Amino acid sequence: MGKGFVLIALLAALACLAGCTLYGEHKVVNHWADATGGISFERSFWEDVKSKKWDELSRHVAGNYLLTTPQGTLHHDEALERLRHLDLKNYTLSEVHSELNGNTFVVVYDLTLEGTSDGKPLTNEPSRVMTVWQHQGKGWLAIARVGSY
Repeated sequence: MGKGFVLIALLAALACLAGCTLYGEHKVVNHWADATGGISFERSFWEDVKSKKWDELSRHVAGNYLLTTPQGTLHHDEALERLRHLDLKNYTLSEVHSELNGNTFVVVYDLTLEGTSDGKPLTNEPSRVMTVWQHQGKGWLAIARVGSY
């Protein structure tokens, strides 16, 4: 056999392997215990809002939490009350970017919410959200969020 034939056979074998992967499919994290970074913190946050797990959610929101919306800034209790008015059927996070700096994650993404707020339909239009997560003695807590929901 010539060198050309061996080279073609080798390239064909490598092409077949290109479709294989060494790693399994990434599971979607929906539980705080499984959360490993900013993106999974956001998914856990919105999963708790959707499931109305207010006690679980409040354990991951700092006492000095601030939510800034186009209507103004809400402090911890006001922000959680606003979330309680949501009846989510589904949510989508897209264009997600997460950066770790020491004990702080900054997560920026497009959020699309499907459902209602106070019985009124949500727009289903994506809005840009930014959340700051900080590791404190109790674990990772949301300390600030900017969004329009």
